[in-house]
Amino acid sequence: MGINSESDISANLQIGPTDQGMVRIYVEGDGIDLPLDFDPEEATEIAEELLAAVEAARSLGASAGKKGKGKPRR
Repeated sequence: MGINSESDISANLQIGPTDQGMVRIYVEGDGIDLPLDFDPEEATEIAEELLAAVEAARSLGASAGKKGKGKPRR
């Protein structure tokens, strides 16, 4: 499955600090329980990549009326 492939899989996404000074991205769904820990520098790089992807999507008009699947709950 590639980045442009659609899927019916849904998952919850949580992001936050751990008590060990790491940043955790936690993915939970049907049969999935995936904690991913990153040091703060790696997390900053990931955040920058996310922001770059947001800007690229906006330039393609993807944000106008389209919603992603598996949107995290708050």
